[in-house]
Amino acid sequence: MKGIVVAGTKSGCGKTTVSLGLMAALVKRGLKVAPFKVGPDFIDPGHHSRIAGVGSKNLDGWMLSRNFNLDVFANGMKDADIAVVEGVMGLFDGYDGKSEAGSTAQIAKWLGLPVILLVDAASMARSAAAIVMGFEHFDAELTYAGVIFNHLGSARHLQYLKEAVQDRIEMPCLGGILRDTTIAIPERHLGLVTREDHPLGEENIDRLAGLIEKSIDLDLLLNGLADVDLPRQTKERPPNQIEKMVRIAVARDNAFCFYYEDNLDLLEQQGAELVFFSPMVDQNLPQDIDGLYLGGGYPELFAEKLAENAALRNRVKEKCADGMPIYGECGGFMYLCEELIDLNNNRYRMSGCFPFATRMFTRLKALGYREIALSRNTVIGNAGLIIRGHEFHYSELTSLSQDVATVFSITDRSGMDKTPEGYLINQTLGSYNHLHFGSQPDVARCFVENCLTYRNKRN
Repeated sequence: MKGIVVAGTKSGCGKTTVSLGLMAALVKRGLKVAPFKVGPDFIDPGHHSRIAGVGSKNLDGWMLSRNFNLDVFANGMKDADIAVVEGVMGLFDGYDGKSEAGSTAQIAKWLGLPVILLVDAASMARSAAAIVMGFEHFDAELTYAGVIFNHLGSARHLQYLKEAVQDRIEMPCLGGILRDTTIAIPERHLGLVTREDHPLGEENIDRLAGLIEKSIDLDLLLNGLADVDLPRQTKERPPNQIEKMVRIAVARDNAFCFYYEDNLDLLEQQGAELVFFSPMVDQNLPQDIDGLYLGGGYPELFAEKLAENAALRNRVKEKCADGMPIYGECGGFMYLCEELIDLNNNRYRMSGCFPFATRMFTRLKALGYREIALSRNTVIGNAGLIIRGHEFHYSELTSLSQDVATVFSITDRSGMDKTPEGYLINQTLGSYNHLHFGSQPDVARCFVENCLTYRNKRN
């Protein structure tokens, strides 16, 4: 088994394109690729999974413990030939300027993987060598598989860069990629367009693979990689649960597609059978269910379809009134509210479990890591439980009711208090926060146990 981390000198270097291209080229060569993404991103892992054919897992030095990250990696590497880990931001960028905490470099060292350094060399020649030298000597514990120069103007441009780094750096120059806007995945608010709305067809995947084979010395890269020493499994992840005790319906379509794959895995390992449905098109919820999980996504882009599907909206509200455990985060929380107001002031009916309205804005309303302390018992944990996650949205609540309790005390990664949040009605919990169940093992267990209690009551 081999493994590499694709890291950049900064955000916007082209990490996602190069990572996808590497995955595509390796798959074309007949290798089984295990994809990973550093950080709390949902969108990039979806594109990884499309190319690699297996689920891409998130690695995160703040939300998750070192042992949990190692377990995620070891579990994802089963039956794989090579791991491709896409980094986040710049290689050494983390929570602050004092340490590597939360950085791609930290994850690379935890996993013992070499780094491919991606440099945006647009409008740059010999100066690029100084950047590479600085990265190479910044942390002696980090190893490099090579450097790739991106956004080049010509083949001659690459030759200048090769001459500049020759005899000055130890890592090999693996090649360079010419500027090509036609291969970029389009963007919108919250990041790249999702796999659901911009599926990579075989032609796109072939182009990505061809780009890497043409631009990068892939043989030099692979021949220089040492075997991966897989970490030993710890007790951070529960053993696989075979017996399925409850059925949990999970909203998954173009509007609701933001899920940490480990959240779903942990629910299954605790005895949940997951059944997927679409709030946009399905007229009814799946049969014989004991709980609902509505993840984040883009309900604002599909608000009209969601509003038109009154049958499904009403069923969700009925389940809320009946006391079924329901958990909604960010986009899923917006769907659980009374209505959604778009940028043109159009109002769309949602399920109405919470007597709130959410309004879209053109500017970002919240971004960053969050630590949640539960102030009372909920469907995902009891009072005092600490959970970590991430918040990122362009909407906010415009109407609040004093009758709805807030059950989250929230701080950001610096420890600064944020506005209390997390709303609870009956057994329905909604919040703008995307929580990673791997940060607190009791979350999946508690949600499944509450679903089992509901099932026993229902039967």
